[in-house]
Amino acid sequence: MDGAIIVRRHGGPEVLEWARDDPGAPGPGEVLVRHTAVGLNFIDVYHRTGLYMLDLPFVPGSEGAGVVEEVGEGVDDFRVGDRVAYTSNGPEGAYREARVLPAARLVHLPDEIDEETAAAIMVKGCTVEYLVRRTHAVQAGEMVLLHAAAGGVGLLATQWLAALGATVIGTAGSEEKAALAREHGCAHTILYREQSVPERVREITEGRGVDVVYDSVGKDTWDGSLDSLKPRGLMVTFGNASGAVPPFSPLVLAKKGSLFVTRPTLRDYYATQEETAEGCAALFDMVVAGKVRPHVGARYPLREAAEAHRALESRATVGSTVLLT
Repeated sequence: MDGAIIVRRHGGPEVLEWARDDPGAPGPGEVLVRHTAVGLNFIDVYHRTGLYMLDLPFVPGSEGAGVVEEVGEGVDDFRVGDRVAYTSNGPEGAYREARVLPAARLVHLPDEIDEETAAAIMVKGCTVEYLVRRTHAVQAGEMVLLHAAAGGVGLLATQWLAALGATVIGTAGSEEKAALAREHGCAHTILYREQSVPERVREITEGRGVDVVYDSVGKDTWDGSLDSLKPRGLMVTFGNASGAVPPFSPLVLAKKGSLFVTRPTLRDYYATQEETAEGCAALFDMVVAGKVRPHVGARYPLREAAEAHRALESRATVGSTVLLT
């Protein structure tokens, strides 16, 4: 019998319970995948706490990578032994040693990308892909403010943005994290605990403001993000690490320069099998070309998912964290 992390009630990391789990057999159009690595994401915390509600009990986790162990009837694209990965455009449930998935959710891994790397990039990297290519098609010469630049999404986004020719201004909570962000392509860093982000942005941009803000922090950075934008700039709020953004009047956007705001999700950008294949291919191409180098900052056994959650919530992590089976 395999094992899995079960959440039976909402709460802190202590509600993550290791339990026996039978993944079952794949049905028509399905594949049984044995995980070698599972990715950790802040959305897992939102599900655990109940900020984003899932029916109890549930197995958290949005992304994983491993090896095909069994295929169901009608599956032609995958064979036993294939190395595969998946992102978060389907039901949660990755904190398992093995699970059954629709074949349509899976993508083949290139030989150059191992499963641990894949687990570190499938959600974060696909998020970066749609943010910088489709939510706002970043152009060379644009100025970008990126919050949490030393985080899992941040380090991938910094590299991708730099490869596109954008000037990246990244925020970080310590000089160590700021240095890591600069190593990965940030042209400027702001220590948000010591400096006013909008004031420093105005200094760096000579009063102009940035073209786009990518903000995964939420409540604590909302006002400063809006104040950092140029007139008709775009605010992309895609996470709530500090809590949900409170309700606001659209008149605020007019007063601050006819600003645009969007709240994208990966599922809406990876809504079809074709979009998933194209987005993942773009990500893999960047990694294989060396333009985006994933940074795995921590590794935990899957059974110790609670410790990984504690580290993530305390902002003690840099880059991506993976859970190993």
